Formats: sequence, structure tokens, C-alpha cells
Amino acid sequence: MRYINTLQAGETIRNVYLCRGKRSAETKTKKPYDSLILSDKTGSLDGKIWEPGSPGIEDYKEQDFIEVTGDVINYNNNLQLNIRKLRVASKEDYVLADYLSTTDKNPDEMFNELIGFIDQIENPYLKAGVEFFFLKDEAFIKKFKAHSAAKTMHHSFSGGLLEHTLSIMRLCAYMTKAYPILNKDLLFASALCHDIGKTRELSPLPENDYTDEGQLIGHIVIGIEMLDEAINSIPDFPPILAYEWKHCIVAHHGEFEFGSPKKPAIVEAMALHLADDMDAKMQMFKEILKEKQGEDWLGYNKALVSNIRRTT
Repeated sequence: MRYINTLQAGETIRNVYLCRGKRSAETKTKKPYDSLILSDKTGSLDGKIWEPGSPGIEDYKEQDFIEVTGDVINYNNNLQLNIRKLRVASKEDYVLADYLSTTDKNPDEMFNELIGFIDQIENPYLKAGVEFFFLKDEAFIKKFKAHSAAKTMHHSFSGGLLEHTLSIMRLCAYMTKAYPILNKDLLFASALCHDIGKTRELSPLPENDYTDEGQLIGHIVIGIEMLDEAINSIPDFPPILAYEWKHCIVAHHGEFEFGSPKKPAIVEAMALHLADDMDAKMQMFKEILKEKQGEDWLGYNKALVSNIRRTT
């Protein structure tokens, strides 16, 4: 097994990877080609088939495990695999564990720390709402602990959703001390539940792809539907508190262009958005620096809108 994070430009390799993405396109001269996203537990790699349909290139689809033979090159400071041969791998050709990226932290310890934040919520309605998911729903708990937080952007590994949520809780805990204007109970309940919809937006690993529900309505709307389930199960839940809680979920992406139906209108929603954005961007940096060892300039990143450099 040649892990992606060990590949170097100039090599010719033959190995099995998971095809996480497949897109047909054309060059400027109208010549068709296929663009692939190959992955294993160490990262992802851009792949190109410049002559799709040629001898040696079998039919394949997204989420197939494929054996590829090709040349590793450096393109715009990023590794790329020019694929000359491709076949769909059989189950005997790979070990699933090689393709399941996982958190490097202990999931049980992280979840126990997360539960500790629930204990700090004093409002009985918000506390009961959070417990509806994180203490009483065993199926949700199992899925949440193993789920990723994204398809590719950040924390796209098993345990990523838990790790991301815990990081945000820690940031929010700091903010409640630095900015007493914040309603701690509302912020904590919102931070805990801000991404619960991702347990239905994305399928389990190793597929980790958008479900029909995720494609059609997305994790923010799914999260609001889930909050409604919890709220409706709690007698006399104050309507304005329900609106404020849901607003924090609705606005946590901060901007319309980032998929947020509303911009933050209350201070807790703004605090949650800032914590979410900070953790996502810091994790992107972490993954880029980990993936590209030994380099200084690491290439342009679309999400960070910058050409990334390693600190000396």
C-alpha cells in the first residue's frame, strides 16, 4: 500500500485508492478528459485520465475502489496523478482500514468532555433539548461519534464531527468568560447542536457523500427539523427561546454566500459563527501542513483564498 502522503513527484505507481469524485470535462482544445479525487486515510490526490475510454481504462464510478497505474507529477505546487491504466478493484485487493481516516484523539474522552458542557447548561428547556440528542438517543450518539464533519473541506474523517463540535465548545466557553454579554446556556446549546444535521446530510464513511436529503435541503435545514423534534417533546418550551435557539443554527455560516439562510441577528449567533469559522479554517491549515511535509510554499487553497506557506 502506497499512502498518498508518501508520494513524490517523478514516481510511477500502481495502487488501489478510493475514487471520491469523478468529473468529465474538456481541455481548451475540446479534448475530453476525466478528473478524479483519489483518497486513502492519509489524504486525497488529484487524478487525471487524459484519454478516457482508451484500452486499459475500465468503466468506473464514484465510490469505487480502483487500482490505478500512473505517473506522479507536480502541478501548481500540488501533486497530481496522470493515470494510464485503471480497473475496478475486487475486495481482495484492499483493506478497508487503509481508507478510513480517523481522528487522532480518543472519541470516548472527547464525548465525555462534551457531556461536561451539557452539565453547565442551567436553563431547563435548553438542557432538556440537548439531552434529547446527546444523552437519550443512542442511535444518534453512535452516529455522531463516528461521523465526519464534511465531505472534503475540514474534519472529513471518522470522529471529525465530534472533534469539530468539541473545539467549538471550548472556544465558546472562552468567549462566555471574555464577553459576559453572552447567554452561556443559549450559546452552549447552539454550539452543541449546530451541526447535528450532518449526521443525515452525509453518508457514513468510507462513502462520506451527500445523501438525497443532504443534497436537497442541507444540514442547516435538517438541523432545524431535528431541533423541532426535541422542542416539541418538551412541554411548555418558550416560543421565543425556541426561535433564538433555531436562529443560532440557521445563521451559523454567517453569510448568504456560505449557505446561511440568515445572518447573525443576536450576539450568541455571531459568537457561534466566529467559533465555527475559526475552527474550520485552523483545521484546514492543519491538514494542509500535515499533508505536504517538507515544503515551504504549499499552493493556492480556494477555501482559504490564499497561497499557503509553512511558517519558518
